[in-house]
Amino acid sequence: MYRAKPGQVSYGEAIGIILLDSSAPFIPGDVANASTYSFPVRFQKVPGLSVERIFNHDLSLVDDVIEAALELKANGVRAITGDCGFMALYQEQIARTVGIPTFMSSLLQVPFIVRLIGEKDKIGIITANAGALNDQVLKICGADLPEKLAVRGLENCPAFRDAFIEEKGILDSSKLEKEVVRAARELTEKVPETRVLLFECSVLAPYGAAVQHTTGLPVFDYITMINYIYSAVVKQRFDGFM
Repeated sequence: MYRAKPGQVSYGEAIGIILLDSSAPFIPGDVANASTYSFPVRFQKVPGLSVERIFNHDLSLVDDVIEAALELKANGVRAITGDCGFMALYQEQIARTVGIPTFMSSLLQVPFIVRLIGEKDKIGIITANAGALNDQVLKICGADLPEKLAVRGLENCPAFRDAFIEEKGILDSSKLEKEVVRAARELTEKVPETRVLLFECSVLAPYGAAVQHTTGLPVFDYITMINYIYSAVVKQRFDGFM
C-alpha cells in the first residue's frame, strides 16, 4: 500500500544536494552532476550564495540555505548534503532544523578517517582555498586536529582558478587533473607522514583515481561520503544463497 505525501509530486530521490549559485562546468564525477551517481538525486540552488561569499564565511544567507534544505525535505529526500566543503558553516543550523541526516561538508569524514591511521600519521587535505579553511570550519566538522592535518590549497592554480573561482565558464579538465595531482604529490613529499588524502572541494572527485595512482594512498571525497550515507538511508535487500 502506497500513500501520497502532501505537496509532493515526485518521488525516489533520497539524497538532496544544496548548490552554490555558480556557473562553472560540472563534469561527471562532480557532486553537481547527476550522472555521477548510481541513484537519483535532487538539486536545490541557493540564489546569491556565490563562491566568493562562501569563501568569506558569509552567514547572511543562512535562512535561504535552511529554506533550500526544507524544500528538499518537502520533496522527499532522506538526507541532505551540499556542493562545497565550506557549507560546513551551515551544518548545525540545517541539522537542527530539518530533522533528517545532514552532511554538508566532506570534512565531516575527518573524525572517521583519523581512526583509520596511526598516532603519528596525517591526513592530507586538498582544498579549494587554504586561507578559508580556518579553525571555525574545521571545528564545526569535528576536524580541528592540527596535529593530524596537512593542507594544500588550489586557489592559485590557473585551471582551477579560471573554472571555479573566476567562473570563466570553461574547464580544461586535463590541466586541472595535473594541478590536483601535483598538489597531492607535493603535499605528500613535504609531509611524508601522510597516509590518507581527503578532498574538501566537491569538484575534485573526478581526479581521485589519478591522485591515487600517483600517491598510492586512499582518497576520500564528497562522493565517498554521499555513497556511504545513501547506503544507510536506502538499505539494500540481499537475495543471495548458501
